[in-house]
Amino acid sequence: MQKAEHFKKTAVLSKAVLVLAAIGDLVFIGAVVPNIVQLLDKHLHGKHHSPKQIKNAYHNLKNRGLIQIKTNKDGQIFINPTKKGEEKLAQLDLDEIEIKNPKRWDYKWRILMFDLPVRFSKAREAFRWKIKDLGFFQLQKSVWIYPYPCVEELLFIADFFGITDHIEILTVEQMLQAEKLKRHFNLN
Repeated sequence: MQKAEHFKKTAVLSKAVLVLAAIGDLVFIGAVVPNIVQLLDKHLHGKHHSPKQIKNAYHNLKNRGLIQIKTNKDGQIFINPTKKGEEKLAQLDLDEIEIKNPKRWDYKWRILMFDLPVRFSKAREAFRWKIKDLGFFQLQKSVWIYPYPCVEELLFIADFFGITDHIEILTVEQMLQAEKLKRHFNLN
């Protein structure tokens, strides 16, 4: 159990280091890579991580090709995500996306429709899985309903899968199946 907990902490720390690299918060002046533990510990805002955890997180990201180290002529060292690291960050964002439901329903329905060409079959399935995971109700094969504002979240997901041009999002006030949908979403 202790080993599993260690790996979990290292994974969380790896994610934090990758996020810091992405937002450009990892710039060191006159630093050398062997001092990475002290430097990263300073940037993790007082969270207590063992030197071994920090070193493991750094090496994990570097070995997986998710971060790169660059030095400019002034001796500043930059840790930045690679292209692969940026893709991983987008995936992390996708995994964590959620729709915040307001306390009161505005009596409007959000209708998501999509018609994806055959070449997007994998994206279609992944998109379908994600919107189902978010709680959308499937009205027809490619028509999904949700009662709360969700345009930004849907556009982010569609952009991630490269299908933004193939979706449409409508907001409507009346629907023939409104009572059925209200029961489904516990809106009565």
